[in-house]
Amino acid sequence: MEEIYKITKIFPLEEKYALTSQLRRSANSIIANIAESHGRFFYKDKVRVLYIARGEVEESRSHLLIACKLNYLTQEKYLEMNQAYNLLSKGINSYIIDLNSKNLNQH
Repeated sequence: MEEIYKITKIFPLEEKYALTSQLRRSANSIIANIAESHGRFFYKDKVRVLYIARGEVEESRSHLLIACKLNYLTQEKYLEMNQAYNLLSKGINSYIIDLNSKNLNQH
């Protein structure tokens, strides 16, 4: 998360209310939704919020790709961040699968 703020800090000023804002918002939303899922009591509700978090991961990856194509960040930094978000997405998927299997075992 801190890395997103570091990256976007050097984006052009004209992107302040566009790409910078969108990337920061989607990155923050990932964390917020994962945290929110821990506060949910019902499995289906936890999973629903985690699906939202996973969608925000993909949105962040999309914004990073655009930033790379506009030369706001290097190809190397893009690949590093894309890989990190890919791993995060896989982690969220694993958590969803785990929650779903626990929910099935309770019935």
